[in-house]
Amino acid sequence: MTASASVQHEDERVRVTRWDFEPGQSTGRHLHEHDYVVVPVTDGRTDVVTPDGTVTPSRLRAGESYFRPAGTEHEVVNAGTLPLAFVEIELKLG
Repeated sequence: MTASASVQHEDERVRVTRWDFEPGQSTGRHLHEHDYVVVPVTDGRTDVVTPDGTVTPSRLRAGESYFRPAGTEHEVVNAGTLPLAFVEIELKLG
């Protein structure tokens, strides 16, 4: 089951997307073409799954930010027992 995503803002410089997940939900596999920052709205645990099947557990803390480089192809799964929300800020220039 796929999490819901909604683009909150987009222009030629940036795209801001909010993701809302129930436990076990996933973003589905996708590729980021630009550098981006993840800012959790809620605390939670995720599993990041790469195309080769490698699973990397991660803990997200609300209000912190996590930089991710362009070219990242993955799927993010809510590995916790509570709903999870985060915002991705994709930097389209630079």
